[in-house]
Order: sequence, then C-alpha cells, then structure tokens
Amino acid sequence: MTHAIAAKRRMAGISLIEVMIAMVIGLALMLGVVQVFSASREASQLAQGNARAQENARFALEFLQRDIRMAGHFGCVNDQAHFVKNEGDPRVNIAGVATGGGSALDFSVSVQGYEAANSAPTNTLTLGTTWGDAAGMPIQLQNLNARGGSDVLVLRFLSPVGVPVTSISAGSDNKIGFNAEIGKRLTEDGVGAPRLFGIADCSHADVFIGTYAAGEVTAANATLDRYNVQPTGETMLYRAESIAYYIGTSASGEPVLMRARANAAGTYDVREELVEGIENLQVIYGLDTTPVIAQATLPSGNVTVQQTAAGVSTGTDAAAANEWRRVGQVQVGVLARSPSPATASAVAAAANDPRLLGVRFAPAGTNDGRYRAAYESTIALRNRLFGN
Repeated sequence: MTHAIAAKRRMAGISLIEVMIAMVIGLALMLGVVQVFSASREASQLAQGNARAQENARFALEFLQRDIRMAGHFGCVNDQAHFVKNEGDPRVNIAGVATGGGSALDFSVSVQGYEAANSAPTNTLTLGTTWGDAAGMPIQLQNLNARGGSDVLVLRFLSPVGVPVTSISAGSDNKIGFNAEIGKRLTEDGVGAPRLFGIADCSHADVFIGTYAAGEVTAANATLDRYNVQPTGETMLYRAESIAYYIGTSASGEPVLMRARANAAGTYDVREELVEGIENLQVIYGLDTTPVIAQATLPSGNVTVQQTAAGVSTGTDAAAANEWRRVGQVQVGVLARSPSPATASAVAAAANDPRLLGVRFAPAGTNDGRYRAAYESTIALRNRLFGN
C-alpha cells in the first residue's frame, strides 16, 4: 500500500525542465504571433497610406482639370478666337488693368503661371528641406504665402453656366435684367454676393465690376450698347472668375492644395483648402506652333513646344500676354503623401525616387514613414487644339 502511494506521488505534477521547455515553446509561438500581427499592421498602414494618397491626388487633379478646361471660356467664342478677330474682345472694363501686367483682373490673359525656383524638369528637390518660392509674382499672389517649390497657376474665365439677359438699361450704370430665379446661378459655389461679371454673345464679350440683386446686376463703368437681349439676341450674363492654384499650409501645418478667388479689388481674399496631403504642384505649358498669334498669323492648333512658366514668359506687357495666348495644353502634376506616417520604407535607389514632370524628389535625411507618389495629367484648353 505504501509503495502504491509513493508511486502516485512521483507521478503527480511536472518537472522544472518541462516547465522551461513549455515556456520556450510558448514564447516562440507568441513571438510568431507578434511578428505576424506587426507585419499585418504595417501592411495595413502602408495600404491605407497608399489609398489616402491616391484618393487625395484624384480629387486634386479633378479640381485642376475642371478649372483648366474652363480657362478662356467667354460664352460661345473663346478668348483666343476673340483676340484673332481683333475687335477688342474680351473687353475689360476695369480701371488700372493693363493687358499682360499680371493683375488678377486681367481677363485678356486666361492662363498664366509662375515657376518655383529650381523646379524645372531635370532639377532635384530634396524632401524635408526648404524649397525656393515662385519668382516674378505680383504682390497679390505673394500674399498667398504659397509653399516653396510649388508652381502657381492662374486661370481666368466666365462661369460654366450663364443667365439669359432679358433687358439692358443704358446710362451711367447699365442695369442688366434677368429672371430672378434663374439668376441664382450667379451665386453658386459659395459666392453669395458676386462682384465680377461677364456679358457675352457669339460676337463680343465684356468683363466688368457689378452689383448683384435679385433679377438685376448694375454694371459699373461699362458700355453695353452692342448687346441685344433675348429672345432676339444671344446675350448671356456670367460670373467672372479669376482663381489661383498653389500649395499652401493648413492650420495643422500640413501641405494642402489651395484655390484662391480674386475679388473686385484684384486681391485673392477667398482662399479654399481643397485637398490635404498635396506636397507639390508642377505645371508645364504646351504652346501653339504659331509664334505670334494675330489676324495675319492664326493659331495652327498644333502644340509642338512645351515650356515651364518661366519659358513661356516672365514679362508684364502685351508681348508677354501674347505668349500666354499660345498656350493650348497644360500638364499638371501633384506629389501626394499620406496624411500620417504609413510605415513606408526609405527609397533604396535614386532611380526609384518619385518624379513629377521631370522633377526628382530626393529622400529626406530622416525617413518620415509617409507614403508618397506622383500623379500627372494633360489637359487641353477649350477650342485651342486642332480638331476641336
């Protein structure tokens, strides 16, 4: 009986060696689980960073494409065609605005740009360092405080949707009448009290400063006696837009694609944060083969030269304005990054660095873990290319 009890006592429990072996096996299994979890977490963060960067870039290019296509819209005839007709259209009825001078209200130039220092094709910008500002900008654009390294793009046009004009009362101030309900189109896109307007038919176009009221706009310092009202005429009233695209800084210090809208005083007082995580904007302009567009030398509609803004013109006169009228195509590119670190590893080879319209972005000295990618798009301006 005693031997049986002793045998049972020897068989009860486990030895220290067995405990240590079990612990080693458990730790190995736990280490594997942790590694799998860590790898899955990193893959998830990287995928999320990739998705956010792609989404932000898609929205940024959508905004840019829409407004670039509208550049030069002056009713049923674009600005380039008006200029070739040589009848003074589009006529800018705003004091102090000289064609090509760089004023925000110079509607004789529909697309204009400013090149950031050292950001031309073949140049290299190093992430995490200070980049140079765009050169030659008027004070109104300088006040936007665009981030260094970012090109600045200015677009001018009449809004996509107009209002049929039903009456024009001539006098010291022209009063333009229209259906009050339809006229609400002039206050869309967050512009509750518009001051810049354009009136156009298929022969002429005028831009002026006005005062909006329900069913009526009073035009200051504009002579509109060459327009016939509907239904006998084709006269439409539009809101005039002068907007600038650039890379700014959000309240949290992050880079963001910005759009600024000019007011009647020629300053960009309405600034919109459009898309977060857009770190850089690059623009290249495609020019018509015809070197000087005029009645005797019509545009060919063939884009054979591509230039940065500095290559198109840095002047502030009528000759510079004529160079910008040659633009028939705009290439835009944005460098998008994930809004937060996404466990992205540092680029191992220079050949794998992101490139944007020929500009290389070298890695920073310290990797911030953000996912980055370059996205580009080519946009034709309305009715400036052969065949359209």
